[in-house]
Amino acid sequence: MGASSGPARKEPVVVRVLAYRLKDRAGEGETDGYRLVTSLLDARRYPARQMAALYRERWEIESVFAEIKTHQRGARVVLSSKTPDGIHQQIWAHLLVHHALRELMLRTAATRGLDPDGVSFTETLRSARRSVTVTPGSFSP
Repeated sequence: MGASSGPARKEPVVVRVLAYRLKDRAGEGETDGYRLVTSLLDARRYPARQMAALYRERWEIESVFAEIKTHQRGARVVLSSKTPDGIHQQIWAHLLVHHALRELMLRTAATRGLDPDGVSFTETLRSARRSVTVTPGSFSP
């Protein structure tokens, strides 16, 4: 085992384990089983269904972070500005582009009668990039 970040616990930690299944995106079947381990022990105050739903929502925000950091900006791409103001400007630009892409996804889903969660971020990003990329020589100034 590697170095620990602190002393080992001597007393056991009491946890609650929630076992559940989720409907698939199409609503036709169920996914494989999940287990959620939590220190929130009061089942009345923290009902299992609510905890499972909130956990799914929590992972949706992780997906959004991945959209911005990995797909939109690009893996291993570092912000290029050298000043705090420039960094702020670049961060805001990335957030505004992400918002615009998400708005496009929402409109696409509404037009096609789809759940917005079913519209691919990476496909939307590729489509947007293709629409603003001009092949040299194909556009006359």
